[in-house]
Amino acid sequence: MPAEYYLSQFLTIAAVHFLAVASPGPDLAIVVRHSVVYGRWTAICTSLGVGAGIFLHTGYSLLGIGLIIFKSVALFNFMKIIAVLYLLYLGFTALCSKPMNQAEIMKQKDKSPSSLQAMRTGFFTNALNPKVTLFFLSLFTVVIDPGTPLSIQAGYGLYMAVATAIWFSGLSFLFGHDAVRRKFLKIGHWFDRLIGVALIGLSLKLAFTGRN
Repeated sequence: MPAEYYLSQFLTIAAVHFLAVASPGPDLAIVVRHSVVYGRWTAICTSLGVGAGIFLHTGYSLLGIGLIIFKSVALFNFMKIIAVLYLLYLGFTALCSKPMNQAEIMKQKDKSPSSLQAMRTGFFTNALNPKVTLFFLSLFTVVIDPGTPLSIQAGYGLYMAVATAIWFSGLSFLFGHDAVRRKFLKIGHWFDRLIGVALIGLSLKLAFTGRN
């Protein structure tokens, strides 16, 4: 295939990926929450974890495992149940947030999860989302020509992982800005509870949504 063909394919992938990553979902909710509650660095680590989750989706798509998951109702439903429970856990944790006085707000940063914990949260939030599985399955079976060399397909995956991490890191800088955080922290527990409701809503939507 000529280089122009792969360039056209890449541009299509980049456009589709941007629309997917920019749409509201669990990744956005958890990154915004970490930005406001814990600050930029924690949110950036969370964003890197979300980006790392893309490598997992790319890996099983290249190996054909994604198609196996899609065709097996039991495997798909098991994966969906795990994702729903994880999102419910994150949602109820945020929903149980209590009002804090100024001194407690100032100490909030000291309670921030470690960089590794933040990355792990971002990774599992992305990796366990079966909707992302369906996105990658569609991408690697419909958009990407099966005849495309695996090295180029892997390059597409690398781009999407890096682009995802950059996108959410940018949001981390925005929502983690001191002025923005101060405004959000004034309504502290209400903002946390709002994110909790969003995560629970997303989990319920996921629970009652089929593969089609």
